[in-house]
Amino acid sequence: MFTGLIQKIGTVKRVSWGAGLVLEIGFEPWAKPLEEGESVAVNGVCLTVCKFDDHRFTADVLNETVKRTGLGDLVPGAKVNLERALRVGDAMGGHIVQGHVDCRGTVIAKTPKGRDFQLKVKCGRVLAAQSVLKGSITIDGVSLTISGLGEDWLTVDLIPTTAAETTLGTKKIGDSVNLEGDVIGKYVAQQTQASGLTEEMLSRAGFI
Repeated sequence: MFTGLIQKIGTVKRVSWGAGLVLEIGFEPWAKPLEEGESVAVNGVCLTVCKFDDHRFTADVLNETVKRTGLGDLVPGAKVNLERALRVGDAMGGHIVQGHVDCRGTVIAKTPKGRDFQLKVKCGRVLAAQSVLKGSITIDGVSLTISGLGEDWLTVDLIPTTAAETTLGTKKIGDSVNLEGDVIGKYVAQQTQASGLTEEMLSRAGFI
């Protein structure tokens, strides 16, 4: 499990295609060294450390993960967001992130807002339906708050620190991003559908 608070920006050192995809990621050393078999989120995708030293690690990527995420598009030199998995006693600063990407989105607008800027991302109807205004969304591993929501899109606002300390600050219109919806929202949506509960029923009962 992760929090969506990026710890480092890594650099893709090597991309190997054989029976499957293998990524080698370079990074500035952590205070506590990596361990073989631990989980690291790369652009929001939970990967297992196979080999490592103080400055790089390699990870095998499942074919299903290649299909669902943008990891297969990475090339040497590309920058990626890195977060190590939570350990018992760690602070929970963002929101619950599984590292299981739901789908790929596309940046369709990037709008300055004073010192900040806003990203508008096309996310598809399913993920939009599972999301709520002011709820949480993970974009390329970064925990963000949804500031606007439509039938198949959402917006998020980024402060300068987030833009500078993650890869989101360099995103351009047309760029692909990995999206993971709030797991609590997904469970609520599933149970609501299973029960047949509708917005009209909630309104009549005085909940909305």
